[in-house]
Amino acid sequence: MSKKQQQSRQPEKREYDHKVLDIARVARVMAGGRRFSFRAAVVIGDRNGKVGVGIGKGTDTAIAIDKAINSAKKKMVKINIETGTVPVDASAKFGSANVILKPAKEGKGIVAGGAIRTVVDLVGIKNITAKMLGGNNKLNNARATVKALLKTQ
Repeated sequence: MSKKQQQSRQPEKREYDHKVLDIARVARVMAGGRRFSFRAAVVIGDRNGKVGVGIGKGTDTAIAIDKAINSAKKKMVKINIETGTVPVDASAKFGSANVILKPAKEGKGIVAGGAIRTVVDLVGIKNITAKMLGGNNKLNNARATVKALLKTQ
């Protein structure tokens, strides 16, 4: 095998890491029965201050995830990170989801659950304490987290 063929077989390096938050099967009723499709919620980030949350729908989960990644790229925001944590306390509300973020000392780690942990990890924050209040919708919790991170600027 030539060197050129070996290089083409290596997987391409993505510019952003992504994690799938949620995949839901949704249906619409048409004449003749139900039509099923999938909705994917995805968080992307470069672990260096950039993050985006997007959703996509498609007839297959892979199509929905690709559309969600493209949607998230369009909605990317830049977050300032000082010493691996957020500089000040912040809270935000999106829908019924309410999120509280607090800075943490070096070595504490990410003390957060669910969607907050995913978003904060992909932003690149190493030490933070967070709490979700209100709704348990993963997409709204992720959007509220991004909103709270923007308030720390």
